Amino acid sequence: MNKEGIIQELKFKAVRSSGAGGQNVNKVSSKVELTFDLENSNALTELEKNRLRKKLSSKLSKENLLLMQCEETRSQHKNKELVIQKFLETIQVNLVVPKRRRKTKPTRSAIEKRLKSKKRAALKKVNRSKPKLD
Repeated sequence: MNKEGIIQELKFKAVRSSGAGGQNVNKVSSKVELTFDLENSNALTELEKNRLRKKLSSKLSKENLLLMQCEETRSQHKNKELVIQKFLETIQVNLVVPKRRRKTKPTRSAIEKRLKSKKRAALKKVNRSKPKLD
């Protein structure tokens, strides 16, 4: 993954934010919307694009655009930094290839331990019952 290349491909849009801020909210566009075109990205390989398409399918639009936004602070520059950071984290986390699970058999001692505990539990339950009078 080429971080610098990806950051250059990002598109930003400043929008008026909601929430606290008084009159400042009505005048200043502090909310930042980030758009990333997954299909036309040159910074990602086809393998990476396919993996992101699968993992981020719920976050992608019909045109395979990833949209993120940030309105945490009143500063547009801070919001831009935060949304870039959040975007890069999302990309990195979803590009990780999970390890393949290797099938293993339980050890002999583990099997014996399990059987002993089952026997103990069974005996405990047998001892709880009423004695038979013959």
